[in-house]
Amino acid sequence: MTNRIDFPKKAPKVYRAMIALDAAAREGLDEQLAELVRIRASQLNHCAHCIAMHTADARKLGESEARIYLFNAWEEAGDIYTEKEQAALRLTEAITVMSSHEYVSDDVYAQAAKHFEEEELAQLIALIFTINAWNRIAVSTRMKPDVH
Repeated sequence: MTNRIDFPKKAPKVYRAMIALDAAAREGLDEQLAELVRIRASQLNHCAHCIAMHTADARKLGESEARIYLFNAWEEAGDIYTEKEQAALRLTEAITVMSSHEYVSDDVYAQAAKHFEEEELAQLIALIFTINAWNRIAVSTRMKPDVH
């Protein structure tokens, strides 16, 4: 693997803009739910750095080990995740894995809209596209997970 690029140092204006976007995207969202969304998008994008960081952040917010361990199979985990969390995760997956045959379906959007007011849904969508951007930055610049 090639050497890591120090993104904040080599593209400081873009990095600062991402920090501002990230802060704006988080506004008004439950932080624990936001961490679940960040972890799931990071899993789908194979971003080890972000999975490690957001899993640690979720633990600091009180997320249980059982829910973290089952997260990759959340759809099969029964009611361990609330309906609101499931709607957010479905939307996260639909936005993260867009392709010519997979997209944000009317059903996925309707489920999210059922659990989130319009402003909160807009913030959730912003959070999802922001973590996807962070994932792409981390993966393409070869950021390593910070695990000790």
